[in-house]
Amino acid sequence: MKCRIILVRPQFAANIGAAARAMRNMGLSDLVLVAPAAAPTNAEARRLSTHGEAVLEHCRIVADFGEAVADCVLVAATSARVGGLTRRQFVGPPDEIVPRLIEAMRNGPVALVFGPEASGLSNAEVSRCHYLIHVPTDPQYPVLNLAQAVAICTYELRRHWLRQTAAPTLLPPPEAPAPFVDQERAFEHLRQALEDIHFLWNEKADALMHALRHLLSRANPTPTEVDLLHGLARQLRWFARQRK
Repeated sequence: MKCRIILVRPQFAANIGAAARAMRNMGLSDLVLVAPAAAPTNAEARRLSTHGEAVLEHCRIVADFGEAVADCVLVAATSARVGGLTRRQFVGPPDEIVPRLIEAMRNGPVALVFGPEASGLSNAEVSRCHYLIHVPTDPQYPVLNLAQAVAICTYELRRHWLRQTAAPTLLPPPEAPAPFVDQERAFEHLRQALEDIHFLWNEKADALMHALRHLLSRANPTPTEVDLLHGLARQLRWFARQRK
């Protein structure tokens, strides 16, 4: 992914290292620090990077924001503050802004920009970006740790990128619903079992069975699940015979 992570005036080496670790987790390597107060070579940065040392070793340090984004085709700032005309006009949550970054990657590098821990990005810096990402945290405490913000945004980036590149899912393919005739047999078997244990009886039996059928059929049971219903019915009928 041609996405650059830009940390503007980061103050703590630990946050730089933890951000590098999050980048490594999400398959990113292009880290730029703008006028950092802490050095990426700091021992604390390396300790917190955990297999992200290569990201720290190859990161670039630049003097100003403009130099960091000079070759980018799309830039998204991040901030906990969304008030004011400058920020309200183009703000959105990560899952709305990130797809636009991924689409722009076809034309060149894009960037996610994070501000300093104490104050975040200034209005002047935010206004130079195309979009503003705001993570919808609890309003009573909306400020995220710098590395946490990097982890959340880069996770969304990777999630959407994998979806668009049709990466294989870790989940097995969904099983198709069982044919109607097989579902009917399972429902009839279940009805017999429920009659044997006297769950279905008297004039309410049809209404109760209709409700059960409606509940189970809405789940679109698969062949495996239909077999499970048959197994349940068999066990209920066995139990009823033992009681007798």
